[in-house]
Amino acid sequence: MGRLLLIEDDAETAEDVLGDLRGRGHQVDWAATGPEGREAALAGGWHVIVLDRMLPGCDGLAVLRALRQGGDRTPALLLSALSDVDERIRGLRAGGDDYLTKPFALGELAARIEALLRRPVEAPETLLRVGTLELDLITGTGRRGQRGLDLLPREWKLLDYLMRRPGQVVTRAMLFEEVWNYRFVPKSNLIDVHVGRLRRKLEAGGEPPLIHSVRGLGFSLVADD
Repeated sequence: MGRLLLIEDDAETAEDVLGDLRGRGHQVDWAATGPEGREAALAGGWHVIVLDRMLPGCDGLAVLRALRQGGDRTPALLLSALSDVDERIRGLRAGGDDYLTKPFALGELAARIEALLRRPVEAPETLLRVGTLELDLITGTGRRGQRGLDLLPREWKLLDYLMRRPGQVVTRAMLFEEVWNYRFVPKSNLIDVHVGRLRRKLEAGGEPPLIHSVRGLGFSLVADD
């Protein structure tokens, strides 16, 4: 049995889910808004988080991103009336572990939660390393080789995002959505400015480039060893 957090604004749906899951022996707490759910989720101690995609205050993806950006890997199951494939992909890419479309059978929800509870518990990731580049998620410090990096908060988030995807092409649209939390791509050189500043800090000791531009697409961080 698990300690579960349900983040759902529809009281009737929440009542049905709470009754069913508690009847199966789970301990379940309920949050009815995005901000309330985010606060409860970030407090930690949950085995599985079940959250609605559309919430008042902030949506379920924003709650999920706050968790993942803080290093919390608690399994999350998204509930949504948005059933098209692109929405399911967005939910999974934001850090969701499963996605269930409304309306759903309570038995299926319970079975999916039980499957998440059976997954082995992963140790929290505390150090990102790509070549000679390191980010310590506990101390909030970065290094390239023996040289410390003085990173502003947005530069840290940008580098964190790139380091979790070494060798992959990351588009400007992805960065606007995941690092800046924009839901549109503004006509701006904002990302190029930040990438330029970050590059200068990474190469300040005369080291070879790590962040490479991919013409017409975006950027890619490639290990230097």
